[in-house]
Amino acid sequence: MRVDLSRRLVPDELWELAAPLLPRFTSRPQGGGTAPVDERAVFTAVVYVLTSGCAWRYLPESFEDSPATAHRRFTAWTEAGLWRRLHRAMLDELGARGELDWTSAIVDVASVRAKRGAR
Repeated sequence: MRVDLSRRLVPDELWELAAPLLPRFTSRPQGGGTAPVDERAVFTAVVYVLTSGCAWRYLPESFEDSPATAHRRFTAWTEAGLWRRLHRAMLDELGARGELDWTSAIVDVASVRAKRGAR
């Protein structure tokens, strides 16, 4: 994959926040299991799919990992709660820098279930 696309999708600052939060995959002592991959490359492929709307099977060949690997890692990361923890880490980082403005917020009421038919 071209380095500029990779760095644009996952800048170093984002990777520094995400890397420690990723679950570790290790190979089994008896052999087999998860093959070692470049975690940043897989994370970049997942970010590409999530931000572009591309179907997993159409992940461009310029990404070093297969669509199946990217999808498996996405599923494992989702089950491990990565996205919630990464979101929190990003908010904490922005808050520490003074770059977070809580004076206004948007709440999407369409995503909140109405109780007992309330409107």
